Amino acid sequence: MAFGWRCNGVAWPGDVPQLGWSKGAERRVSTLAYGVGLGFRAVGERHCVGARGNVCPLGAVVSVRSTGGRCPECARLDRAHSVAADTLLDDPRTYRVYLAWFGPGLVKVGITREERGAARLREQGAVVFSWLGRGPLMAARRTEEVLRAALGVPDRIPYARKRAVRGQLPGERERFGEVVELYGRAAELEGRGWPESLERLPLDVVDHGGIFGLDRAPRATRSVRELVDGGLVEGELVAAAGPDLHLAVAVAVDGGGGGGRGGVVVLDTRLITGWELAAVGPAAANDVRVPLIDIAGGGVQGGLF
Repeated sequence: MAFGWRCNGVAWPGDVPQLGWSKGAERRVSTLAYGVGLGFRAVGERHCVGARGNVCPLGAVVSVRSTGGRCPECARLDRAHSVAADTLLDDPRTYRVYLAWFGPGLVKVGITREERGAARLREQGAVVFSWLGRGPLMAARRTEEVLRAALGVPDRIPYARKRAVRGQLPGERERFGEVVELYGRAAELEGRGWPESLERLPLDVVDHGGIFGLDRAPRATRSVRELVDGGLVEGELVAAAGPDLHLAVAVAVDGGGGGGRGGVVVLDTRLITGWELAAVGPAAANDVRVPLIDIAGGGVQGGLF
């Protein structure tokens, strides 16, 4: 089955987001920049993106609202080889434990491979974070469980909640405060449940508000719910956080109906994986014609990070 160019989503290898593209064996990367236009038109049906670099053998059609973009078989294969599934018990690599802050009262604890640096935090849209410790995988996993119970913080946060608070973030000092307080409580657990094989790292709070563009972008009020065949998305990129692109648009119409209003619309790029995307025509001008939903309503897709 031959397809045109398909987007693989947003990656954050550094402080600048990139869109990955594939067409058969060809691969390309588009580096994104704030203040620059970005647009596409969805074509045909959405197909499974495969797993672990392999194409889906069935070429299965998948749900337009799925943030995974995989059929059930490929989803099982992908998860079976993930750290989250606890199947890599003999992984020899070093892992880090972190605290990630997404907004007031929204803090999670998590782990990531040390070699990835802070890429995992940027991919999740963590506005502020600090490392807690480093060590073997099982020690990092045990520490994560201990901190969840002791600090009363989760290891997952629904993405709708992150998105809902992103437009009303406090200043940098307030953003740091919650992470500093929780780090202090975590440090007190050394010798009381903190695994001896996990080295505690010093407090070093990092703020991503600047590289995400959130401190200077207008507040987003709506997000793309799904793409449709022929659906148009075009706007000026004003901010990005995790997989989300914040686009300033002149017109936003649900599914191509009449009327509409502008503002800033969030596009979760996990929703565009598996679609063939074509260039927009010259008539489009910061236009969005796909189903939208109000961010404040909280009823957006339930993908978790």
